[in-house]
Amino acid sequence: MLTRFAPSPTGELHLGHAYSAALAHAAARAVGGRLRLRIDDIDGSRSREDYVAAALADLAWLGIEWDGAPVRQSGHLDAYAAALADLRIRELVYPCFCTRADIAQSLAAPHGPSGTIYPGTCRHRSAQERARRMAGEPHCWRLDTARAVALAGEIRWDEEGRGSRLANPAAHGDVVLARKDAPASYHLASVLDDAAMGVTHVVRGADLVAATDIHRLLQAVLGLPTPFYRHHALVCGADGKRLAKRDAAASLATLRDAGVDGPALAVDLVAGRLPTGYSLRMP
Repeated sequence: MLTRFAPSPTGELHLGHAYSAALAHAAARAVGGRLRLRIDDIDGSRSREDYVAAALADLAWLGIEWDGAPVRQSGHLDAYAAALADLRIRELVYPCFCTRADIAQSLAAPHGPSGTIYPGTCRHRSAQERARRMAGEPHCWRLDTARAVALAGEIRWDEEGRGSRLANPAAHGDVVLARKDAPASYHLASVLDDAAMGVTHVVRGADLVAATDIHRLLQAVLGLPTPFYRHHALVCGADGKRLAKRDAAASLATLRDAGVDGPALAVDLVAGRLPTGYSLRMP
């Protein structure tokens, strides 16, 4: 068994991150498996090295040990570009020139599991128009989901406690795989990195269940292995809302400064025992 914890260095880790990391760590160690640490740092506008250092310190304080050197997504840009080029050659992606305002104003933009569904405005533009506009206009790359689904056929994944689940990527529309300001989206980068790292079990929050539809589709069309998935409940504050990086009171640095015993906290989290004022909820 090989699992991973993959924080984004865009803020301090909080109790929710600790819960996810502790579950992944415990699951791996229970069967003599390995836990890898991956730093998802391809958001150049928000990723900061001081947050990387803080995350390493937080995990060490919790007593969570990872195997091997931390992996950096920023070191895999060539792999993302190669996968995107392959999808382009196979006409499974297309350039999109729409802004968020364009999409928001479209009356043809319904909502799906991940929010607003892209109405497909740029999907049918001619090759000549695409080439002309790509020469001077910012653009992202979107997955032609219908074409990819037709190629992949029925796809499923195994979910802990729920067995085989049928993926429904069509419900998400044509998602972005590479943004105007980033070489790869979360979907593309995460799928490629999990495969490259040999991840066999993905432990992550239940807010990402919907994303697994797209991840399974990408795994199918790119010929990548499918991990076993465990989507766990989310840590919520007294207001019932899931924690965010702006919740300073729940940051691991704040808890550490308050004298909380890190390893004991990790044990409690795995057992489902949270500090007073916090709860676990499924979205």
